[in-house]
Amino acid sequence: MLTVGLLGAGRIGAVHAAAIAAHPRSRLAAVSDAVAASAETLAARHGAAVRATEDIVADPAIDAVLIATPTDTHADLIEAATAAGKAVLCEKPVDLSLERARACLRAADATGRPVMMGFNRRFDASFRALRAALDAGEIGTPEMLAVTSFDPAPPPLDYVRHSGGLFRDMAIHDFDMARFLLGGMPESVWATGSALVDPAIAEAAGDVDTAVATLRYADGRLAVVRNSRRAAYGYDQRVEVLGSAGLLEVGNMRETTLRRSTEAGVTGAKPTYFFLERYMPAYRAEWDAFVGVALDGAPVPVGLEDGVAALAVAEAATRSLATGLPVRLADV
Repeated sequence: MLTVGLLGAGRIGAVHAAAIAAHPRSRLAAVSDAVAASAETLAARHGAAVRATEDIVADPAIDAVLIATPTDTHADLIEAATAAGKAVLCEKPVDLSLERARACLRAADATGRPVMMGFNRRFDASFRALRAALDAGEIGTPEMLAVTSFDPAPPPLDYVRHSGGLFRDMAIHDFDMARFLLGGMPESVWATGSALVDPAIAEAAGDVDTAVATLRYADGRLAVVRNSRRAAYGYDQRVEVLGSAGLLEVGNMRETTLRRSTEAGVTGAKPTYFFLERYMPAYRAEWDAFVGVALDGAPVPVGLEDGVAALAVAEAATRSLATGLPVRLADV
């Protein structure tokens, strides 16, 4: 049985707490959060204790920690937890600073303890099936990837101010998906964006809410990532891969599978509204994989180095947005 401490009791912390508590091989022992009421509510829901973060990290009876705290705490907590001998699952990104993230990778590697990054989309059944089809050569050589990732509505402005920007906060999932499906790192990134959803995102936070990033690989392959903070019809998550012998597609999960076909036309349900509905099975599969890592010594399926790599692409995209020019990953 894996004894777990949860650091962070916000929205994503609650998602992880449910996965930990439901798994037959893990037990949620303790919860910490800067907001005491949040920790108390979540701990009571799952029969866990409320404890200080430093006490959870130092407790030898706790085997693993899940880090779901604000981004600027991730690197410090990864380092402290691995130094204390714990296995770690950390939400993305590693840090807002690429230099700090790389230092964290070196420090964690030196302890020999496993660190898994929370890129939950890698555990989605449809995306895994797409990856398996690519590996099987079903469409020949992959040549172009298109990722669409539109949120139904923008987050609060205060969140945007502290997020590190759309590329580090939102598109980082899609940059990791490009690595998951195409393998390796792009040679260069060109990005552009605008604040079309809410002008305050540009005026008060200096960010964009609508963006396109083009990743070019050394062998000429291309990946196009489209992001928007607003899709009035729901959470839009689609992936296409064009290859030398065909096309693979993953479409949206919908509220229902009912489709109406009449002389007036063909209609169906909207996509599920947000990531909680769309990716709950992926979060459970992610946690199951982590339990295998921590208890059985299974290989880490998405490690801290993957988090650093995705952050490097996000950094390149952020620099490209600022300059209007392509940015080589070798220069990041």
